[in-house]
Amino acid sequence: MRRYKAGKLLGQGTFAKVHHAMSLRTGIHVAIKIIDKEKILKVGMIDQIKREISVMGLVRHPNVVQLHEVMASKSKIYFVLEYVKGGELFNKVAKGKLKEDIARKYFQQLMSAVDYCHSRGVYHRDLKPENLLLDDNGNLKVSDFGLSALAESKRQDRLLHTTCGTPAYLAPEVISRRGYDGSKADVWSCGVILYVLLAGYLPFHDSNLMEMYRKISKAEFKFPNWFPPDIRRLVSRILDPNPKTRISIAKIMDNSWFRKGLGLNAVRRDIKEKDLATIDTDAVFGPHENSSTSAEPKQESANPSNLNAFEIISLSAGFDLSGLFEANDQKKEVWFTSIQPAKTIVTKLEDIAKRLKMKVVKKDRGLLKLEGSKEGRKGVLSIDTQIFEVTPTFHLVEVKRSGGDTLEYQKIMKQDIRPALKDIVWTWQGDRPQPQPLQHEQPELQPSQVVQMQVASPQNPQERNCL
Repeated sequence: MRRYKAGKLLGQGTFAKVHHAMSLRTGIHVAIKIIDKEKILKVGMIDQIKREISVMGLVRHPNVVQLHEVMASKSKIYFVLEYVKGGELFNKVAKGKLKEDIARKYFQQLMSAVDYCHSRGVYHRDLKPENLLLDDNGNLKVSDFGLSALAESKRQDRLLHTTCGTPAYLAPEVISRRGYDGSKADVWSCGVILYVLLAGYLPFHDSNLMEMYRKISKAEFKFPNWFPPDIRRLVSRILDPNPKTRISIAKIMDNSWFRKGLGLNAVRRDIKEKDLATIDTDAVFGPHENSSTSAEPKQESANPSNLNAFEIISLSAGFDLSGLFEANDQKKEVWFTSIQPAKTIVTKLEDIAKRLKMKVVKKDRGLLKLEGSKEGRKGVLSIDTQIFEVTPTFHLVEVKRSGGDTLEYQKIMKQDIRPALKDIVWTWQGDRPQPQPLQHEQPELQPSQVVQMQVASPQNPQERNCL
């Protein structure tokens, strides 16, 4: 901090504080995000912070908050960011709807930034007015890439699978937990933002979270009477619940309403490669830190993925959302809970794979892939098993067919996998939990427990719609 003079506190969260500061060398005003290393190490957020650093180093755009540099001490990490003092766009919308020309200007700048991010393989995944800042000249700046994903995060199906974001801005396919295209999900969020800017309230809102999800899944919303036909047509094409037919960014940018007032020199993908920063994320944490993104060969690990609130809700009895999105009743996955350690679960799955002559491929985030050795009617059978930690003494395991014949998968599940897992399973999806011997430690969280979530209310702009 000898290079910067720290000023007033701008904001504070669970793991970080943001201060206004000034460079002692150049006199430029910046914002410094100070992250507590010990706290993020304890909750396993190293990879998330590394990803945020990598993403912000990749995107250099006039409508994205710029990362100047990253510094680190033994106990802190310092993000030196562009200082955007105009505040959140949310504060403007909280006062009511914006004029059409102003809303269009912000939307043009938002799409320019998002289009560029996608060209760099970056998907924001939490676009909302609270994460859009305004500078002195009233220009929009996209911020907070903490939940963003890189193209390399996609699985073999070329889709993202982590359910994250803010409920009212989530695309239907993200809620469904069936995998989603990050670019199409971002486009949906931009459509919700456009609606909010022009209407002054959310298109999808309900005090009952599940009812709000149902409305999102069906794109069930109404236009205010002051929306002209051209805006209605554009918003309807963006808020298309089918990601395959949802309008693309390129077509949004060619839309006649969008292009009004847009100069010929509009910013798109015109940032030169030499302007992009490369930051050594491992150096921020030091070579001694144990992280899956380390340059050293990765050790096979049984570390489970943390289960977030969206996933607990969508998997818990009575909160299964799959019926809103699936045309048939035949699911590709089932799940079970266990009060055994993650290593015990992994060992059991490896034993089953060995007995079935299947190869085990270990991935990060508690994912194990079981692959058959013979070609079936529809290719080689492949089964994904992913371990989620709900509490240190309670795990949830998802078992899903990722390749091969459905009938072969169902047969092997019924005759081999389920019987072989009976010693470690506490309860299967849809079953009642069986009493456990007294020597087992009881889990802290029962599957039937409800996870409380806070959803923003347009009537109360002070409420934040976040988990």
